[in-house]
Amino acid sequence: MHHVRRVCAVLALACLACLAGCAVEPMQPPDTNVFRDAAFRPASVPIDAQEALKLSPAMQRFAETEMASEIRLKGVRDGLIDALYTKGRLQLDYDSEITRTAAEAFDARRGNCLSLVLMTAAFARQLNLPVRFNSVYLEEAWTRANGIYFVAGHVNISLARPLPNTSRMTVFGDPELLTIDFLPPEQVKRHRSRVVDESTILAMFMNNRAAEALTLGQIDDAYWWSRAALQTDSRWLASYNTLAVLYRRKGLFDAAEKTLRLVLEREPANVQAMSNLVLVLTDVGRSAEADSYSRQLAQLQPVAPYKFFDDGVAAMKAGEFAEARQLFRKEVARAAYVPEFHFWLALANYGLGDVASARGEIAKALENSATTRDRDMYGAKLAWLNEQQRELREQRRQPVRGPGT
Repeated sequence: MHHVRRVCAVLALACLACLAGCAVEPMQPPDTNVFRDAAFRPASVPIDAQEALKLSPAMQRFAETEMASEIRLKGVRDGLIDALYTKGRLQLDYDSEITRTAAEAFDARRGNCLSLVLMTAAFARQLNLPVRFNSVYLEEAWTRANGIYFVAGHVNISLARPLPNTSRMTVFGDPELLTIDFLPPEQVKRHRSRVVDESTILAMFMNNRAAEALTLGQIDDAYWWSRAALQTDSRWLASYNTLAVLYRRKGLFDAAEKTLRLVLEREPANVQAMSNLVLVLTDVGRSAEADSYSRQLAQLQPVAPYKFFDDGVAAMKAGEFAEARQLFRKEVARAAYVPEFHFWLALANYGLGDVASARGEIAKALENSATTRDRDMYGAKLAWLNEQQRELREQRRQPVRGPGT
C-alpha cells in the first residue's frame, strides 16, 4: 500500500508571545537531487507557492468593508476573527475534499483546515498582524482513497496583537487564547506543538495538492506539485514520500528507493517511508531486504491501518455479519474519525436485523464526515434508515386480526 501524508489543520487563533531559547545548530536539509523531470509531462496547471497566500480583489473588498466595521468596534485582531468566523458573515463550511488557496477558500466559503489557516494568514498580513504557524502533535489519522493511504497532520496559526509603529518596543502576548477549530478545544489544548516556518506551511500546501492530484490519477501534475514542495522546503519529509509513490507508479524504482532512503536516513523509524520501501524492494525482486524491513515495520506498527476493516469487508461478502460487526468495531475503536468505518458497521448491524444500531452508526458517519459529498450521502442514508425504523414501529403498533374479526 502507498502512504502519503497530508495536512488537515486545526485552526487555533492565539496570542503571540515572544519567547527566547538556546541556539541550536540546524540540521542540513535533505538532498533535493532526486528529481526526474524528463519522465513527466509539463503540469497542466500553474504551480506557484505564493498563490496560496495571495489576497484576491474580493478579499481586499471584504477587508475594506465588513472587516473594517468589525475592526472599528473590536480592534484589529478580534475584528478579523469575528468578520471571518462569526455566522452571518462568511458562513464558512469545513470541507476536506481539496486543499484550497486562501482566495479559493474565501470564494467557495469552504475549505479544509489548512486552507482556512492560509486564508486567515492572508488577511492578517493585510492588517499587519504578526502570525506564527504551528505544527500540532496529534495521534496520526489515517484515511484511504483509490488504494492510497493518507496520514493527516495538523497545524494551527497564532495571531499577535498589532505591533506599534516603532521597532524600539517588544510586545508580549496576553494570556487570553482565541481558538477556532474543528476539534473539541480541550483536545487541542492537551497536545504539544512546534513553530514552523511559512515555507513549511507552503510545502504542506503543495504536498496536499500533489496527494490530491495523485488520488485523481493526475500523475504528472502530482509530480510537479511534489517537486515544488521540496524546492520550497526540503525539510518537510512528507514530500519525499509522496515523490517516491509517484516514482513507483511510473516504474522508476531506483528513483523511488533513493528518495525513500533519504527519508529513512533522517527518520529511521518513519513508518510511511519504510512501508513504501518494502513495496519497492518487492517490486524489483529483492525479497530478503523487503522481509527485513517488513519485520522492522511489524514492530513499529503491529496492526496495519485498515486491517480490521478489510477483514470485516471480506466477512460481509461471505455473509458473516456477526464476525464483520466485531471487526468493524475494532477498527472504529482505534479510528473513530473515519466515517467509512461507521458506515460499514451500520451495514453489518442492518444485516443482523438491528436497525436502531445501524441508524446510530450512520449518524456517527454523518457526524465525522469531512466533505460536502460525504455529508450528503450519509445524510440520505440516515433519512432512509429513519424511515425504515418508523415503518417498523408502525408495524408493531398494528393490531393483530384473528379469524372472524
